[in-house]
Formats: sequence, structure tokens, C-alpha cells
Amino acid sequence: MIEFGKAVCYSGYRKDQSPRTHVYPSYQEVLEDLRILEKEFDYIRMYDVSTHPETVLQVISENNIKLKVMLGVEPGGEISNPNCPWGGLQTEEQIAFHKVNNYKQLDQAAALANRYKDIVLAVSVGNECTSDWHHALMAPETMAAHARYLKSLTDLPVTFCEGAYYWRTKGAPIAKEVDFISIHSYPLWQRVNVDEAIQMNLKDYNENKEAYPDKQVIFTEMGWATMSNEQMDSTQTNEENQEKYLKAVDEWSQKEGITMFYFEAFDEPWKGSNNPIEPEKHWGIFNEDRTPKQYMKHRMGK
Repeated sequence: MIEFGKAVCYSGYRKDQSPRTHVYPSYQEVLEDLRILEKEFDYIRMYDVSTHPETVLQVISENNIKLKVMLGVEPGGEISNPNCPWGGLQTEEQIAFHKVNNYKQLDQAAALANRYKDIVLAVSVGNECTSDWHHALMAPETMAAHARYLKSLTDLPVTFCEGAYYWRTKGAPIAKEVDFISIHSYPLWQRVNVDEAIQMNLKDYNENKEAYPDKQVIFTEMGWATMSNEQMDSTQTNEENQEKYLKAVDEWSQKEGITMFYFEAFDEPWKGSNNPIEPEKHWGIFNEDRTPKQYMKHRMGK
């Protein structure tokens, strides 16, 4: 069981930094971020086995920061996916490489987690990669095998992070292997009005709890973007609605004792295209310059 905690997804990339270019936040930048987050959160979630999470764990360890970290890996696709609109086609050579490299990533994740066992909350074997739109598509049975393998390398809790719908419809093989279920639920992407958004989250939770009654279910992503283009209803994407939604989430999650990771801590300018109002860049509860948006201003009493 994962103890209830206040949680947020953390990717510390600032302007001109990106995992694509391998330009990572510095030790001091990470320290600045974590000093901000430790005042409001218990857990942070990260996504890969790059330099970034290693720096984060080092900073936490050396500065006695009161945060625990969910680690993860981003497996390369083992199924060619023509349904991905931004490029999911894989050659036989790429798939063969990924099948080997994905296990190397699991080895790296386990080694990092075991080195910082007192800081690591859990480890995820993937992120949304059984979704039929994903660019790095994986079969549920493969993810189940990855979970089994990771559990052979560490005694820390192991999970898989996926959209609530795909967990419910595809996740049974994986559920048998993981220690808890990690769902994602985004009312905005479904064009659900802010006044009804929390009801969608509750529905996603209840359906997955019914599907997997013997497993703990938590949210490893949920949130509200503050700016968007035509990809979603831009009349809904603003700081006022983000605050309204997250306050409702806070109330329900604390009442029920269900951990919900906000997506995400800081706006991420590196994501998506060059369009400055693309929503992928604007999910933060803090701006890219680390100033708080409206929800966090009020939460922090500023």
C-alpha cells in the first residue's frame, strides 16, 4: 500500500532545456524547485532514467529534503503503431533494439531505486504505452512481463501508469503483476466542463476499483491546463478553472485518502510544437519562471 500523500508530477526542464536535446536542469535549479515543492507536497513523480531523476535523488539525499520520488521508465515501442498521428511506425530493426534496451532501462531504474531506497516511493514500468494512440506502443502482456522482471530486481513497490480507460479495458494482465494501479484521468481532454470534472475522476476511480477490487488504485496524473489552442475548449483553460478544479480534487482525495498526483508542478516550454499556446506546455501549477499560478498563490497564502 502507498500511504496517502499530497503529490505532484515533476519535470524540471526550463527554457532551452529538454530531454530531447539532453540539456538537463542543474543541481542548483533542482534544489530551487524541490525547496518550493517540499513545502506543499509529500511525493513527486518522474518519468525516465536520465540524468534528471538521478540529480533529483542526489539533491534530496544531500539536502535532507522531505520528498519521496516515484521513478519510472519510458520504454521504446515494440509494436508499430499507424494510429499514432505524430509518428508511431517502427521498423523491425527498431523493435529489435527496443526489446533489448527496454530491459536495460529496467536494470537502470532498479539500480537507481535500490541506491536511494529510503527516498524512492515506487517504480513504474511505463507511462500510457498501452494506449492505442501511443507512439511507443506496447502489449499489455509485455508490460506484465516487465513488471515481473522489475520485481525480481527490487523489493520496492512496482506499478504501471496508464489512462483510466485503458487500465479498465486492457490492464488485466498487468494488474496481476503490479503492487498497485496507477490511473490517469483528464476531464479537459474529454471536453468536460469544470463544474462536472470531478465527477469524471470519481467515475474513472470507481470503475477501476470495481475492475480490480484487490488492488489499491491511485491517480498518477490529473490536472487542468491554463492555456490551450483548438485541441481543447480554450474557454475552459484558465487559472480560475484550474483553481476551482484542484480545490474539488483536494477535498475529495483528502476525504477518501486517495493519493492524486497533480500534473504538473511547472509549465514545460519544451513540450509539443512551437505553438506557444499548445496545452502540453501549460499544465503547471507554477509558471515556467517558478512563480505560482492562482491556485498555488491561494494555497500558499500569497
